[in-house]
Parts: sequence; C-alpha cells; structure tokens
Amino acid sequence: MELRHFIESQQLTPELLFEFFKTADDIRENLAKYSNVLSGKVLATLFYEPSTRTRLSFETAMLRLGGSVVSTENAKEFSSAIKGESMEDTARVVSGYADGIVIRHFEEGTARKASLVSRVPVINAGDGKGQHPTQALLDAYTIYREIGRIENFKIVFVGDLASGRTVRSLCYLLGKFKNIEIIFVSPENLKIGSDIKEYLSRHNLNFREESDLNKILGEVDIIYMTRIQKERISEEDYAAAKGKFVIDEGNFNLIKSASRILHPLPHVEEINLPLGLEQNDKRVAYFRQSQNGLFIRMALLRKMLGHLA
Repeated sequence: MELRHFIESQQLTPELLFEFFKTADDIRENLAKYSNVLSGKVLATLFYEPSTRTRLSFETAMLRLGGSVVSTENAKEFSSAIKGESMEDTARVVSGYADGIVIRHFEEGTARKASLVSRVPVINAGDGKGQHPTQALLDAYTIYREIGRIENFKIVFVGDLASGRTVRSLCYLLGKFKNIEIIFVSPENLKIGSDIKEYLSRHNLNFREESDLNKILGEVDIIYMTRIQKERISEEDYAAAKGKFVIDEGNFNLIKSASRILHPLPHVEEINLPLGLEQNDKRVAYFRQSQNGLFIRMALLRKMLGHLA
C-alpha cells in the first residue's frame, strides 16, 4: 500500500498498521539487516516546536537505516520563517534538497500545506492541537506488544484532552478496530472535543466521560496519561487543571497487574512514582513506549523513503 505523505492517523488501514508492526518487530530482532536500506537518502527534520523523543527518534531511525539527516531544531527562530517565508515556500525549497521531510509546527494544518507542494514525502510530527500520527502509530504498536492485541480492550485517556493531539490521533486510529471501550477523564475545562466524540460514535466505539480516576483504574487495560499543555491554554485554565489527576503511590496498586500505563512524555506532575517502581514494575510501559518509537519510525521511513509498494 502506498503512503505518499503521512499527515493524519485516518490514513492508516488495519492492514497497513500490521505491516508496520511486523516490520518494526523484524527491525528490532535483525537491526543489521536494515543498516543500508536508505543509503544515499537524506531526511530533513523541520521542528518549529521543542521536541526530544520525536525529533531524535526520527533522526536516529534515519541514521540506523543508513541515510543522512539535515535538521533545524528551532525552525521558528533559526530558519527563514523568521523572515516571513511561508511553509509552502519552505517545503518547495527543502524538497529540492532532501528525500523526505518531517515537520513539527505550532499551527494546525501546516504539514498538510507542505504536502500539497512538496516533491518528496512529508510526515507530520505534530501540528498544534491537530494530530501527531506517528505517535498514534507507536502507541498502537505499544498496546499490541504489551497486551497482545489491538482489539477487545478498555482504555482511559487522562489529562488535557482538549489540547492533546496525541489523544486525538490515537482515537482516530482506534476507530478502525472493534470492541474497544474508551473512557475520558479530564478537568471540566479541558474535555475531549465534540469532533472526536462524533467520530467514535460513527465508528460504533463505546465511550464515556468520568470524573473520578481512582474509580476506573481497576477496570481498564490501558491507562493513557497526558500532561496539562501549559503552552496551549490560558493561565486560568492551567491553574484550574494542574495536579487534578495524578498516578502516584497512593493509587498505583488500584491498577491491574496485566494493565499498562502509557504516556507520550514528557511526564510532569501527573505521574509521581518512585524511580525504582518506574524501572521495575511491568505496569509502567511509557519508557518502552518511547523506545518503540524508534523501531516503528524506522519501519515508516523504510516504506515511505524506500518507495515500497
């Protein structure tokens, strides 16, 4: 299946998703086999917002596949954007230098604009409050690896559900599967958007909203924590939401032994667990989740830049 650009989670079919899972697993076990598959290719990473995991995992993925990387870590200040250049013009220029472009931007829809004029594949690495489709891809891969399935489970999304693009992206992806129940737990001022609720309803996924996190920790298979996105909301909204829903030593043991805690990271006050517990308890999966991002992005780049049908 061709994937010319990767802008939103809805582009992923179940068949394509499992193809990526299979490739990522093979890369994990046979890394040397893939060390030259993108030899001679160049990836451009344009990040207009701060990033640690997404940028470094994409760049590491490209290097481990034998390719090269050209990058700007703070494109908002250290690119021609500060001179007023449009994203369309930037994409036209950069697509003449590189074989693929990864873009993170603070404005929703920017990656799509770039894809309309780019001569090479464009990958959305997060656009404002819009989507983060490669995060949804690695989240789904993590769920599959941790509980052995991508259907027939119950998940709770916790935190800033109004601003969090990772939750939006994963909801769009989960809508393609069956027998998944979703619970939303958030501050009153940061609830999930009506567009996501309408999408889930159209795809016959059961969902509900709850106000008591402890009440539902024992009934779910996946706890997907998110931070309050201070940079995207008002000071008043942040003050009203900060520290409202937390996993700590006080409620950690309410979680089933077979359940897993995910988080797109970085985590701040919403997870407060001792280091030893984070390192040794299997229920804590978010660092494995982050590591999965490398292998799944290697699988993605191999397909998109290697022009695999």
